[in-house]
Amino acid sequence: MRYGAIDIGSNAVRLLIAEVNPETKPVQFKKEALIRVPLRLGDDAFIDHHISKSKFDNMVKTMQAFRNLMDVYRVSDYMACATSAMREADNGGDIVKACQKVGIDIQIIDGSKEAKIIYSSHLQDKMNADKVYLYIDVGGGSTEISLFADGTLVASKSFNLGTIRILDNQDKPETWDDMKQWIKEHTKKYKHIYGIGTGGNINKLSRIANDKADKPMSYAKLRAIYQHLNAYSLKDRIHVLGLKQDRADVIIPAAEIFLTIMKVGRLKNIVAPRVGLVDGIIQTLIDNNLQK
Repeated sequence: MRYGAIDIGSNAVRLLIAEVNPETKPVQFKKEALIRVPLRLGDDAFIDHHISKSKFDNMVKTMQAFRNLMDVYRVSDYMACATSAMREADNGGDIVKACQKVGIDIQIIDGSKEAKIIYSSHLQDKMNADKVYLYIDVGGGSTEISLFADGTLVASKSFNLGTIRILDNQDKPETWDDMKQWIKEHTKKYKHIYGIGTGGNINKLSRIANDKADKPMSYAKLRAIYQHLNAYSLKDRIHVLGLKQDRADVIIPAAEIFLTIMKVGRLKNIVAPRVGLVDGIIQTLIDNNLQK
């Protein structure tokens, strides 16, 4: 049995096709195909609050291609979720209707729903029940922060701070202040706090820092990587350091968000388990179908 997960983000759109083995306990899945298309819907959504005709058309073409791929792979169930760019675009609903015509039903979800779906990818398995964790998901349009203590969720909030939003100068000082204040307020009573980061940028930063996915990065290590990357021009980050064009610009503001959160929250270190919304969607489908 195969499931499909579509993540329509502010920077990129992803399709994950996974093979699910219902005989294992718990049910496990194996990634068969992962396709990433850098549509950058956030560039339109955060500045004009409207998705342009060219990006609208490319979005529908991408969904048509994803539908065809899922048909070829004989996907039995799928879920498509759109996040902050589609939330803020005044024609997000029109895009949903256009994509329905090519066979893809899209849910526009809020930040808290997005965070809950990512939790469902067994993030708790990465946590020690005796420790306190700040879970941070940095996307193109928003950052979700959640505090876990004693293995349970204590508090969670979504902030309109994201990599594309910052690059487009659409971030507001008061949003940074709100985020810092929220972190201070919710972490002040804990002495030792550890970070868990998700999103394509922290995954890449983790790969640069070390080859092992789950090896923690200290604040000093992450800052050193940030300073190294920031010393190069955008062009040289692509041609000299070998970063993808659509990663080379967003990785800088992403590092700035993570560094800010680590400093304000006094995090010991941060680990990137390399899971994301698509992993959580597959797990959500497994959970839903098992309940049925």
